[in-house]
Amino acid sequence: MRRVLALCAVAGIASSVFAVPASAKAGYYVIRWDNTGICQVWNEDLRYKPFQWGASTYKVVSKPLPTFTQASDLQIKLRAERRCTL
Repeated sequence: MRRVLALCAVAGIASSVFAVPASAKAGYYVIRWDNTGICQVWNEDLRYKPFQWGASTYKVVSKPLPTFTQASDLQIKLRAERRCTL
């Protein structure tokens, strides 16, 4: 069980390394999951769109933002306005 957990952790870290955008002009969005109300920063340069399963759907709730920091700041603002739960 520990090996499986360690393998999952290593796979998660490795996939996050590959997900880092290569260009500074990447667009970031804030998306909101309909079933939970959670907002998430999403990079448009990623190869795949967020996985939707069952009743789990999302909406883009922001315009494209040039940096992750700006998208994260907007996500925090939406949380303060109670438009997002997390």
